[in-house]
Amino acid sequence: MLGPIEIEVIRNALTAAAAEMDVTVWRTSRSTIVRELLDYSTAVFDAQGWNLAQSARIPGHLNSMSHALREILANFVPPEEWNEGDVVLTNDPYCGGQHLPDIIAYKPVFHEGRRIAFVGTLCHHIDVGGLAAGSYAAKATEIFQEGLRIPPLKILDRGVRNDGVWAMIRQNIRKPDLLLGDLSSQLASLDVGAAALLRLARRFGADAMVEAGDRILAMSEAGMRVAIAAMPDGTYEFTDFLDDDGIDIGVPIRLHVAVTIQGDQASVDLSGCGPQVSGPTNATLASTNAAVMFALMCCADSSLHMSAGCYRPISVIAPEGLVVNARHPAPVAHRVAVTHRLLNAMNGALHQAVPHLIPAAYYGNSYVTTFQTVAQTREVLVEIEIGGSGGHPSKDGVNAFASGMHNNSNIPIEMIEAQLPLTVLRYGLRDGSGGEGQFRGGLGLAREWRVDSPRCFFTSNMDRFDHAPYGLAGGGAAQVGALVLRRDGVETPIPPKTDNLPLRKGDVVRLETSGGGGFGPVAQRSPAAKAHDEAMGYL
Repeated sequence: MLGPIEIEVIRNALTAAAAEMDVTVWRTSRSTIVRELLDYSTAVFDAQGWNLAQSARIPGHLNSMSHALREILANFVPPEEWNEGDVVLTNDPYCGGQHLPDIIAYKPVFHEGRRIAFVGTLCHHIDVGGLAAGSYAAKATEIFQEGLRIPPLKILDRGVRNDGVWAMIRQNIRKPDLLLGDLSSQLASLDVGAAALLRLARRFGADAMVEAGDRILAMSEAGMRVAIAAMPDGTYEFTDFLDDDGIDIGVPIRLHVAVTIQGDQASVDLSGCGPQVSGPTNATLASTNAAVMFALMCCADSSLHMSAGCYRPISVIAPEGLVVNARHPAPVAHRVAVTHRLLNAMNGALHQAVPHLIPAAYYGNSYVTTFQTVAQTREVLVEIEIGGSGGHPSKDGVNAFASGMHNNSNIPIEMIEAQLPLTVLRYGLRDGSGGEGQFRGGLGLAREWRVDSPRCFFTSNMDRFDHAPYGLAGGGAAQVGALVLRRDGVETPIPPKTDNLPLRKGDVVRLETSGGGGFGPVAQRSPAAKAHDEAMGYL
């Protein structure tokens, strides 16, 4: 039996392996959405598919990757069909995935003749086909319009590349060299992770690795139960809304949560959420569970090892056919809007239980913009902008800070302008966008792109243009977003969910993102904080 020191050595080594995989993707990937925006994640799993360790990447990915792997093991590639050298991948939301741009790849790790673990990588790829460049079409009404669907299959079979799959992918996407380069990066990352686990297994043995995995999960479960038990028993409810689905304009989508704390267990009932919608603002259960788990894990008031053991004391009720558990073939490209807003609703409910831990609403949305420039070649830029975080019970929100379900960086302006016929005219804070309060909400961003190619097609898929990020404890709401086209000196609003808007040389697109909600009555804001706001131009 392993001692506590050995368990900690193995646990930290597994986390280091996930971090090595992370760095491998970052250093070898090709597209700006992976290499610069950092929209990818890496993790290590036990032989049953439960997450044991992860890199410090995207919460929406990391808390869903066990769901996808276990779905594959149960229904598509059973455990006995995995061999040394295999890599299985999928991007299908109805096979355990989230949305089509997210391609997930898993590799088994064998030692002493038995499977002891899996390693996995997930990358948001720049394009997988479909109605609009970037595969984030705002007007899709079924998943078949959103791009290439890859069922769970072996892209490597005993180490031999399945050339037919690579050719199929190449034939169906707009930027094949970038996607296949990023996919090769994923495979390299899996090799790095597998090698790290084998070094560990040679030192401790296969039995010890399996034992360590079980105990790591149990430790995480115990820590999560302590965190839940620290909350007062009761049922806490909250409702927030998405603006619409891009098809039925102006018809809000209800996100209602009822969180019940009973001892060291939590139940989250999502039955009050609205039905699935015609447009792509739907989520599968993998995405929804990720938001619920993340919200509760963030309530831990002490150190918590993040693994699938944290999920054990938490149950989720989400009937099929709701916007949080869409039924095939509903489109799901904009599933991140659902999970962002679900996290906002979860935080609103949990504030009632642990008000000293929960901030006001962050911007609650991924501002996805895609430019397809047309000149001598066709180039694709996918950007995901952010906003401000919510005011906290003890401090101001953070300006322009990636919060909630994603953990993205920005793409450097120099990189954009070197690779595409686009010029970024402005990039800065949006004054006055944060909610007022004793503790101010963080500010959103303003960004302007000028088209320098003869033709260009613009696609946007974003929210929080009607329903503002809420304040808490008497704090004010943040400003909603704005999206504008400036052509020949005339400004025209662009609907936030737009596909393939034709642009021409000289056109300027300006995006203004939401800040975060304020916390506490503004009358209680200190004179020093007010003076600082005025001096910094935040008002």
